[in-house]
Amino acid sequence: MTESIIELKNIDVTFHQKKRTIEAVKNVSINIDRGDVYGIVGYSGAGKSTLVRVINLLQEPTRGSIVVNGTTFFQSDEHSGQKTRISNNDLRVRRRKIGMIFQHFNLLNERTVTENVAFALQHSQLKDDEKKAKVAELLALVDLSDRAEQYPSQLSGGQKQRVAIARALANDPEILISDEATSALDPKTTNQILALLKKLNTEFGLTIVLITHEMQAVKEVANKVAVMQNGEIIERGSLLEIFAQPKQQLTREFIETATNIDKAIETISHEPLVNKLKDGEIFARLSYVGETTDEPLIAGLFRDFNVTANILYGNIEVLQDTPVGSLLVILSGDPTQLQTALSTLHDHHVDVTVIKGGN
Repeated sequence: MTESIIELKNIDVTFHQKKRTIEAVKNVSINIDRGDVYGIVGYSGAGKSTLVRVINLLQEPTRGSIVVNGTTFFQSDEHSGQKTRISNNDLRVRRRKIGMIFQHFNLLNERTVTENVAFALQHSQLKDDEKKAKVAELLALVDLSDRAEQYPSQLSGGQKQRVAIARALANDPEILISDEATSALDPKTTNQILALLKKLNTEFGLTIVLITHEMQAVKEVANKVAVMQNGEIIERGSLLEIFAQPKQQLTREFIETATNIDKAIETISHEPLVNKLKDGEIFARLSYVGETTDEPLIAGLFRDFNVTANILYGNIEVLQDTPVGSLLVILSGDPTQLQTALSTLHDHHVDVTVIKGGN
């Protein structure tokens, strides 16, 4: 049975600036189970960073309730609007179990790697030798033991982020919030940091909330996804559900970018084969999930409907142990048979998007 570790209900965050009112988060409810890697994706200004700052009350909401690990951090009465919140002392203690990493690392430049990590233990009850051992253990975990006495200025971006992760883990948190933590990194380093986050989740059971504008990052490590736009969650579900059956246009755009299908469509659309479609020809995208990928779909189109398929691009990935694929094809045949073939594909749970032709 799953256990919620973060429960946000009906969260509003409203800012008042002179004559302007900004609704940064609008009536958002979200449950994150223990052990989840929960990806919250959206463009800049969507409200995702404001939402996660609510989790540990770095940002107090205007309305709603926050329960973390069974403790109510904040609650507003729906009728009276009266607000109650956890005491500052209690909040300080409980925040130690919520680690955070950020895009710009937030390291202390005048302190060594060891000192940066040790800084997070300044209020710990550990003895000095225990703190020293703890820091050494954390640096080994993030593969930075050989950089222990170096300063941030001597490190690469990826190494700085590893220091930040070690520091965030110093108090043995149960939750790690990653707020655009890979946005300033190159693709190779991003993948290394995401692999480290995945390791922390699988080996230590760490619950991770991943805030990003890159669906590629979500695809690599998350098991659940929420898509935010204009302060609201417009779509949510398991990673497989979101990638296999996106319902909102914004979600589709994110997925197309993450799978590079958008670039493939753009490139192939300029090819003469696609620009000069004949009667009875369509340029289409076929998307399919799970067992469907094992069926001889293309061969069946010709066998059953005399519809030929010219495959121009193909991509298949395994998400949550399930294959998910896309094909860009030109389908050719008698118009009536072609429509019947498309209906049959749909019956076999293949999503067909006609990009050109078929008018």
